[in-house]
Amino acid sequence: MRQSQLLIPTIKEVPADADIVSHRLMLRAGLIRQVASGLYTWLPLGLRVVRKIEAIIREEMDRSGAQELSMPVVQPAELWRETGRWEKMGPELARFQDRHERDFCLGPTHEEIITDLFRREVHSYRQLPCNFYQIQTKFRDEVRPRFGVMRAREFVMKDAYSFAADQASFDATYREMHRCYSRILMRMQLDFRAVEADTGNIGGANSHEFHVLADSGEDTIVHATEGDYAANLERAVSAPPPPCGAATETMREVATPGVTTIAQVAALLDAPVTQCLKALVIRGKKGPIVIMLRGDHELNLIKAQKIPGAQQPLEFADAAEILAATGANPGSIGPVGLQAPLIVDPQAAATADFICGANRDGHHYRGVNWGRDLPLADSQVLDVRNVAPGDPAPGGQGELRFLKGIEAGHIFQLGRTYSEAMQAKVLDRDGKPVTPIMGCYGMGVTRLVAAVIEQHHNAGGILWPDPLAPFDIHILALNYGKSSIVREAADNLAAQLEAGGLATLLDDRAERPGVKFADADLIGLPRRIVIGDRGLREGRVECRIGHGAEMEALAPNEAAARLTDLQR
Repeated sequence: MRQSQLLIPTIKEVPADADIVSHRLMLRAGLIRQVASGLYTWLPLGLRVVRKIEAIIREEMDRSGAQELSMPVVQPAELWRETGRWEKMGPELARFQDRHERDFCLGPTHEEIITDLFRREVHSYRQLPCNFYQIQTKFRDEVRPRFGVMRAREFVMKDAYSFAADQASFDATYREMHRCYSRILMRMQLDFRAVEADTGNIGGANSHEFHVLADSGEDTIVHATEGDYAANLERAVSAPPPPCGAATETMREVATPGVTTIAQVAALLDAPVTQCLKALVIRGKKGPIVIMLRGDHELNLIKAQKIPGAQQPLEFADAAEILAATGANPGSIGPVGLQAPLIVDPQAAATADFICGANRDGHHYRGVNWGRDLPLADSQVLDVRNVAPGDPAPGGQGELRFLKGIEAGHIFQLGRTYSEAMQAKVLDRDGKPVTPIMGCYGMGVTRLVAAVIEQHHNAGGILWPDPLAPFDIHILALNYGKSSIVREAADNLAAQLEAGGLATLLDDRAERPGVKFADADLIGLPRRIVIGDRGLREGRVECRIGHGAEMEALAPNEAAARLTDLQR
């Protein structure tokens, strides 16, 4: 392919609105152009990478036994109403009406469509287990699209959906999809981590996310230093705390005028923050619910949303509700004598001689102990906090450490959430109707392009791994338009390489050498050949075979043979 005939609009300037490396490089290297917020046109170079990612995913999905199909982007509202997600999804779901005023949406995912297809076409346990997948455009009306294609509104995703007659059969499919995702990411030469995760709007009991490790990642990955435990921060837990120590102080009330934060309380009373408990108040279905955390810990909103009786979605009580429920304003609330339902994090429950609000403005208690001063049995002890670096890992696996990751894939154990709601059934061996167990498995195709660049780049530009490079070889023909020997040598070499099965990009543009080298660094193909008048007169071309390799002087025919052999 001649570079002069390919739309690769590279730019020197760093785009002002691009916050992360991949977004900047995708714009500068001419892979994408923005149409509107969160909407992008994929240009030829970028689309070639997308197609390579799709090919790897398709090969591994087919290898796993999944069947490819294609479902519509536009979906009727009545299917979403069957599962209750028409209302639950909120404004992220792009809704519209057709000319007959019937409700539709642009599909962000396809659980409803595939379950409807299944209940119409699959009727016997003999047809199970089955797994269907597609690679297709999705639309989610993100409240704040950002980071280029990393958090776009329109994107390409591979989504798959499995059905099984029993738990054992489903578990086998789920394990195979876990292996399949690992194979896909390994083939893309990505450093990744599979972690336990929350199921979010998709629902179901359990799930695993596959994160490409990168400092720019939006997700925090928690892992053990001495074992294989790993989880998203939303799901992560630490080892249970040791039993609460014995009381050594007498409970007493102290004045704390004008003091409302944990840091202020700890400073005033000359106590460590870990000895203070803080109260947070959320809205419950029957009134406010008070949550007690240790002073140095943060509330995990995903865990808190699962508190029995909590309002859905999670909402914090306002000042008037807090005052009515506790008799005090925020900053002076505590568990002693509290009439509202109480949720206590295990770390807070394991703290002795603690400091807490006295439910009287400007006053706190010191030396409070569970059991002696207030009954812990009347409260619910639930893990509702974010773990912290250095916390003991579950199962004695050392300590917890944090990494940043880009979510590239997510697999879900849906159970019967959708099949029951949509009354999808098959006949078992005895001819009795049974509801199948479902799983779903998503992988962000276009997001993976950005994730690859986040891991594979340098100061000059992108460093494409071999399996994903839009072209295998970049030929830089210096003075191509004016030198007949350069032109002849470049054309011949490009033809030999293409005949050998290597996708070759020939820079035949009438540009200065500096521009060609800068663009080549920006585009980032793994192999490069530089052809110039002086080198040809000496019977050589310059070759770089792989990122970071030194340039080698080779005869043109030797270069062609060497590179073609690498392909075999």
